[in-house]
Amino acid sequence: MRYQLSQHAAMRMAERKLPLEWIERALFAPALTEPDADDPALEHRLVAIEEAGYRVLRVICHPGATPWKVVTLHFDRSMKGKL
Repeated sequence: MRYQLSQHAAMRMAERKLPLEWIERALFAPALTEPDADDPALEHRLVAIEEAGYRVLRVICHPGATPWKVVTLHFDRSMKGKL
């Protein structure tokens, strides 16, 4: 496996009923990648999810880890319509 979900990310994914495919889309084909403001090891990967009315999914990961570690994820309301 190329990545693993933290316990927090897995819990958020289940609570929000987010398909794994959407998380993988953000990880491996992001529309935008941003550095984390507090931790330079983390990246924010964003993608508009057509199936969710083009809401923007933000996945925060540690791509330098082996396997990659997904720290958390959420729909970013402030990004709607910007991707």
